[in-house]
Amino acid sequence: MTRRVVFMGTPEFAVPSLQALIDAPDFKVVGVVTQPDRPAGRGKQLQQSPVKQLALQHGIEVFQPEKLRGTEVMAKLRSWYPHLHVVAAYGQILRQAVLDLPEFGSINVHASLLPRWRGAAPIQAAILAGDPVTGITIMRMDAGLDTGPMLSQAQVEILPYDTGETLHNKLAAVGGPLLVNTLRGFLSHDILPLQQEDGLSTYAPRINKEDGKINWADSAAAIDRRVRAFNPWPGTFTILNGQTLKLHLGVPLAGNPHQLKVGQISIYDSDAPLVIGTGEGRYAPSRLQLEGRKAMGVLDFLNGVPEMDGVILE
Repeated sequence: MTRRVVFMGTPEFAVPSLQALIDAPDFKVVGVVTQPDRPAGRGKQLQQSPVKQLALQHGIEVFQPEKLRGTEVMAKLRSWYPHLHVVAAYGQILRQAVLDLPEFGSINVHASLLPRWRGAAPIQAAILAGDPVTGITIMRMDAGLDTGPMLSQAQVEILPYDTGETLHNKLAAVGGPLLVNTLRGFLSHDILPLQQEDGLSTYAPRINKEDGKINWADSAAAIDRRVRAFNPWPGTFTILNGQTLKLHLGVPLAGNPHQLKVGQISIYDSDAPLVIGTGEGRYAPSRLQLEGRKAMGVLDFLNGVPEMDGVILE
C-alpha cells in the first residue's frame, strides 16, 4: 500500500529527506508545507526555500502559510488526506491538532541523538560542547520540544576539523535513508516507539549573531570549537583596532611560551604566522576577514594589515 505523506520542511537540511520520500515507491508526497519566500542576498530578492525548489521540480503542490494554524490551514492539510506528516527543520512549532491530523501521526527528523540537544541548534551545540559523536533521531512528535518517543537513531562521528556546515551535510545525508527505512518499520510494527529519558536531556537554544563574539579568556580549544560550530553562520568575530575581524578557520595550539596576554597577537610565532593568546593555550587563525574586505588566508591577510604584532583584540 502506498502511504500518502505531507512533508514539512524548509532549509537544505530537509532536502535529502524529501528526496528519499520522493524516490520511495511505497510513499507518495502529496503536498509540501514550507516557509514563505523570504528576501535574501544584496538585492533582497524573494528566494524560494530549498524544499520548495525540490518540490516544484517534481510537480508537488506547495503550501506556504505564515502560521500553521487557523481553519483555512487545517482545511488545506485535511484536503491532502495524509497518512503521515514528515517534518524536517520546518521552522515552526506545530500544534497538537496538526500533529494528530494524519492517521499515523507526525514524524520528525532531528539532528541529534535525543534526548541530547533538544531545541533549535543541535548541530552547533554538539560541536561547541566537544561531543565526539552526534547523529539523527527519527521520532514521533508530541506537543513538547523534541520530547516525543524515538523510533530510530544513527550515529555520526564529529571529526576535529568538522564545521557547522560539514557536520550539517553529513547529518542531512544520513537522514534521508534512515527516515524511509524507519517509516517502513514503524508502519509494519517492526519498530516500536521508545520514550526518551528526560533526565538525560540537554537544550540547544537558538543562535544569534551576537553569540559569535569571541571571548579570548576562553581556552584555545573552546574558541576553536566556536569558530567551527558557527561556520558558516552566524560566524565568529573579534575587534581589531576598532574594526570587526571575522575568523573563519584556525587551530588551537597548546602552551603559551611567549606569555601572551589574553587576546594579544603575536606575528610569526614558531608554530604559526599569527597566534593569539587565550585563557589556555594559543589560537592560530588560518582564514580571516577584516571589515569591508574579502576573506583570505593568514599570509595574504598579514600582507595587507601591517603593525599587528602585540595588538590586543577586544
